[in-house]
Amino acid sequence: MMKIDVLTLFPRMFEGPMGESIIGKAVEKNLLEINVSNFRDHSDNKHQSVDDYPYGGGAGMLLKVQPIFDNLRRIEEASPEIKKRVILLDPAGKRFDQKMAEEFSEEEHLIFICGHYEGYDERIRSLVTDEVSLGDYVLTGGELGAMVMIDATVRLLPDVLGNKLSAQTDSHSTGLLEHPQYTRPAEFNGMNVPEVLTNGNHKLIAEWQLKESLRRTYLRRPDMLETLELDDEMKKFLAEIIKEEKSPSE
Repeated sequence: MMKIDVLTLFPRMFEGPMGESIIGKAVEKNLLEINVSNFRDHSDNKHQSVDDYPYGGGAGMLLKVQPIFDNLRRIEEASPEIKKRVILLDPAGKRFDQKMAEEFSEEEHLIFICGHYEGYDERIRSLVTDEVSLGDYVLTGGELGAMVMIDATVRLLPDVLGNKLSAQTDSHSTGLLEHPQYTRPAEFNGMNVPEVLTNGNHKLIAEWQLKESLRRTYLRRPDMLETLELDDEMKKFLAEIIKEEKSPSE
């Protein structure tokens, strides 16, 4: 079972999303345990304040190190035998991607620290193993970013998805965007399912899916192809795609 702890000032934000869909099913199957704590409860002052003005001046407030430290200590004392990966949500962190989700899914215990205000007391960084950003933009807090990362990670756990191939063939897991997919009816408003998908020839279907994954990646995310190692078949398909997609004027 994977265990996830979330440290946040807004625990109610997690009450709905963490109990629905894939994550909710993982909890029901005892594949996942999620605990959300308000690190304000660990403040050492009577007003339960968790932020203060920065030394040296500057705009805004910073999260103090003490409430985070004490919250992490409580979690560690509850399960000292389990190695923990502590993730700080920070716009300056490494950008989250599928590879990172796969790495996280191999861990026994993840801890997400959701920031707020203008930033962190720098000493908080000494308590974490990873500093991660959802993307090159700034959110009000780390809660939404943590939810996205948890969802992307949990769906990769063994037995969470009904079809074991689903996670393996997702966009980004293979290094390519996912090929187009269709379901019944075979014809709708003049739009037809490609014939190759209905003929039962699994070899031809696999070839079509690979080529269309390459096509979609070439057209929408050509940057992904720059780092992908192509085998001979993929090189052949990509050459065909480039020729097919060239406009008549070129």
